[in-house]
Amino acid sequence: MRAVTVSSCNLNQWSLDLDGNRDRILQAASDARKQGAKLLITPELSITGYDCLDEFLQFEITRHSWEVLGQLLEQCTDIILDVGMPVFHRTSLYNARLIFYNKTILGIRPKISLAMDGLFREARYFSPWPIDKPVDSFQLPWHIKSLTGQDSVPIGNFVMESGDGVRWACEMCEELFTPQPPSISYGLSGVDIICNSSASHWSLRKLDRRLELIRESSKRNGSCYLYSNQQGTDGGARQYYDGCSLIVLNGDVVAQGSQFSMNDVEVITATVNLEELWLAHFQPARRMQAVLEPPIHTIKVPMSLASDSLSLPMPKISPSFAPVTVKAEEEIARATGCWLFDYLRRSKQKGFFLPLSGGIDSAATALAAHSAARQIYEAIDAGNKNVLQDLQRIAEKPQTWRPKDARDVTGEILYTCFMGSNNSSKETRERARALSKAIGSYHLEIEIDGLVEAFTDQYSATFPGRKLRFKSEGGSNQQSLALQNIQSRSRMILAYEYAATLPETRERSGSLLVLGSANVDEALRGYYTKYDNSSADINPIGGISKKDLRGFIEHARNTWHLDVLESFLTATPTAELEPITASYVQSDEADMGCTYEELSIFGRLRKINKLGPFDMWERLCSEWTHMTPRQVYQKIRFLWHMFAVNRHKQETLTPSLHAESYSPDSNRYDMLPFLRPNLTWAYERIEGQLKKIEEAEGKDPASLLENGVH
Repeated sequence: MRAVTVSSCNLNQWSLDLDGNRDRILQAASDARKQGAKLLITPELSITGYDCLDEFLQFEITRHSWEVLGQLLEQCTDIILDVGMPVFHRTSLYNARLIFYNKTILGIRPKISLAMDGLFREARYFSPWPIDKPVDSFQLPWHIKSLTGQDSVPIGNFVMESGDGVRWACEMCEELFTPQPPSISYGLSGVDIICNSSASHWSLRKLDRRLELIRESSKRNGSCYLYSNQQGTDGGARQYYDGCSLIVLNGDVVAQGSQFSMNDVEVITATVNLEELWLAHFQPARRMQAVLEPPIHTIKVPMSLASDSLSLPMPKISPSFAPVTVKAEEEIARATGCWLFDYLRRSKQKGFFLPLSGGIDSAATALAAHSAARQIYEAIDAGNKNVLQDLQRIAEKPQTWRPKDARDVTGEILYTCFMGSNNSSKETRERARALSKAIGSYHLEIEIDGLVEAFTDQYSATFPGRKLRFKSEGGSNQQSLALQNIQSRSRMILAYEYAATLPETRERSGSLLVLGSANVDEALRGYYTKYDNSSADINPIGGISKKDLRGFIEHARNTWHLDVLESFLTATPTAELEPITASYVQSDEADMGCTYEELSIFGRLRKINKLGPFDMWERLCSEWTHMTPRQVYQKIRFLWHMFAVNRHKQETLTPSLHAESYSPDSNRYDMLPFLRPNLTWAYERIEGQLKKIEEAEGKDPASLLENGVH
């Protein structure tokens, strides 16, 4: 038996928090040693934090990274430690791994494939290391030379080999997702252990893909695959890194970290029998390719990784098990809660302020904050002292104070407010009141009519004889829109006023973070008022579709026993910005001119499938069989038009948790022109195709236009 005990970890690192990042690495190394591990890997750029962004362009951050590494070299012994930091070599900056053991740096492994899609812009700072570039010599800084006794160390793509013949190599995050990852070459070269250090952010249903790639790599290459991931918000405003570190042997999971957790450090350890890799390595087809694989530079490490096959007691091999995953609705509950609490404690604010309208979106935001409270209480109940101290500081409680339950926590961190008007219904007011009571938030009810009247009176004073009226009262479309926007923007002004002053009313210092509650479909359509109460400090649901939000609320109703949520699920979504009459109640989908389902389809085809108007029309003609080709054209032309004219709103979206791959957030994710022309070229092509279709069906296009079908 060749048994090896190895560790991976989730770390809640924070960009530029060099002291905290060092301490979390040291705790992980200590925990791994206590669990008997001889090798520990940490997440990508674990010394600096991953989301330093343009701070990486300051040479100082690289210099400070070496200073932190010096402290790690001094304090981490008797374990091989794999950490990440920026390294400057021959005029280029690299996202690199540094592997060291007992004050000796074994090598520096730069990232080969940089992440350049979605939220990632690594090539803005780093250069990729060509996979076939020869291993070079890196001159160490003077203070590191004095610690290690080394003048230089290898830098490049290499394999490490212990004195007892165990071979291991590094693969970094994005490299796993490429068509030909380095692990293929490592596997053919007889590498036993592949160490993947990652900063892979969460999005809905992404973990399934990550598990598939890791398990397949381990099985195909016959390896023990170690995966370490960042956990927490890091320094970014929009992403949450969901941990779930793994140890996989021959495709079977033998250790798995939590996907969502309040713990800053979580180490997983497994003891694996490397002889189980023999069968995978001995496959005839594999051997035919292995003999042709060019040799990879190998660094010899004078220590033993595997236990002696004759040593007693025999090592206990870690059993395999089915990987743990959760459904999308629980992902939303866990991710939004963890993201909110990380943001709250690192921003040093005293809680959240939420305008609670009685509708499904603000209810989802309230539930996200309540989910944070539930997870805070679970962590405290499990003995997490850091979380307790953070909550005591936020709530300004003495060290002897403990929350009684999750509702008690919610009452300390979440302030909700129903901002009613003449257009508000009794039902929405009662729903908001009932939900706040059920989850335990600190709740207020105020009226905004006086503030709205001040704005409308100012208009009448400026233009004597004129008065703003709703359409139902004889006003124009523009007047009605202006009146609705005044209400929405008044609520935003009040939200920030109350967020700044409410803690004082409870004899506390500081201010609150204002929470937004616009979903991703409404952002895509532009169905919200610019700078209204969707404009907030952060928005936990801004990257989530209406459909998934309903699933989340159903999950909360059933799992958290919140029966009050049934009334939210059955209510018609409405902005309540226009007067309610006997014959008219404002409806979101009627106002939008499309359904939420149609918006989700449009969003996925546009962003994920990269389809423009013509290709989208062709695709939907075969899928939307309930519509004629001309009706499909009419619908997608309307959606593209609304997307274009509301693009300016997407430039000002509140920072939202990235959850859905079709998010229109233009700040880092959806890079498109700001001023957009009418897409006449594509539309003329569609109309040409429609003419052919309709002529073939014996229809006269001119008569269709006369009948209003266009």
